Amino acid sequence: MKKNRMGKLDLQVTEFCFGALPMGPLQANIPIDYGVHLIRKAWDNGVNFFDTAEIYQTSTYLREALVDFPEAIIATKSTASTYEEMEKSINRAQQELDRSMINIFHLHAARSTAAVFEERKGAFECLKDYKKKGIIQAVGISTHAVDVVEKAAEEPDIDVIFPIINIDGMGIIRGNTTTMIKAIQKASIRGKGIYAMKVLAGGHCIDRIFDAIEFVRNIREISSIAIGVVREVELDFHLLHFNQQPISKELMNQCLDRKQKKPVMLNNCRKCRLCVETCPSGAITMGSDRPLINLEKCLTCGYCLPVCPEFNIRFV
Repeated sequence: MKKNRMGKLDLQVTEFCFGALPMGPLQANIPIDYGVHLIRKAWDNGVNFFDTAEIYQTSTYLREALVDFPEAIIATKSTASTYEEMEKSINRAQQELDRSMINIFHLHAARSTAAVFEERKGAFECLKDYKKKGIIQAVGISTHAVDVVEKAAEEPDIDVIFPIINIDGMGIIRGNTTTMIKAIQKASIRGKGIYAMKVLAGGHCIDRIFDAIEFVRNIREISSIAIGVVREVELDFHLLHFNQQPISKELMNQCLDRKQKKPVMLNNCRKCRLCVETCPSGAITMGSDRPLINLEKCLTCGYCLPVCPEFNIRFV
C-alpha cells in the first residue's frame, strides 16, 4: 500500500489509516476477538497506521492485535486540560497499548476554539515535555474547526493536525469544505503532517463512497485518511480501493448494505446540556423536556454517550 511522509516527521504512513472509533463501546461494540482479527488483517495487508483515542475505549483491540509489531504507527488523543490530567492520559495510553513510546498524541479538541492552546496550556506543555523525553514521537491536535487548523499551523510545537474534511462539509465548524482545505494547505506549507477524519461524514456519504474518498484523497497535502471499520467486507473494500484494485459488485453491495446505528434519547434526562455542549457537529439541541437529535447532522461519533451522567443516550 502507498505510504506518505507525515509532514516533516520521520514517519511513513499508509494512505489508509485504520480508524478504531466505531468498533468500540461508543458505537458497534464488536467482540474483542473480531476486532483483533480486523486489525491484524489490515496489518497483514500492508496497513501500518491506526487511530484511536482515550474516550474510544479501543486500546485493547490494538494492543492484542499489534503486540508483536512495535513498528506499527499508532495515534491517540486525550481531552485532558491540565498537565496532571494529560500525564495520566499518557501513562494510561502506554499501559493500555503496551507501548513505551506513542507515535502521535493529540489534544482531542473537536469543538475547541482557536484559544485551545491557551485554555489547555497545561495539557499542551505536558505533551511537549513527554516528546522531549522520547515517550511521544509527535504532538498533534484533532479538530472539527477551521480556525483551530489555522492556529495550529502557526504553532511551532504542533507536528500533526487531524482535521475533519469531507465532500459535503458536514461537521466542519466555523467554515466549510473550501475554507478547511485552505487551512490544511496553510498548515502543510508550515510543515505540519496532516491526516483526515470523517471523510464519509459519519456514513452520510456511504452511497457515494468512491467519490467521497477520492475527493479527500486528491487533496495532496493530506498524507492519510482515517476510516472506521467494523466489518470485514468494509476492510476488504478499503484494502482493494486504496491499492487501486477492482472491486466486485457483490462486495460493493455488501458494503452499502450497512444498517448503521443511530443515537436515541431515553426518558431520564436531567437537562444538564452536556450532550449539547459536547456534540461537535451541532446535531443536538435542547427541547422542552429533553435534547433533540438532528440525524441529518449527526456524524455518529458517539462523543455524546460518555458525557451523559444518566447514560441516557443509546445507539440503536
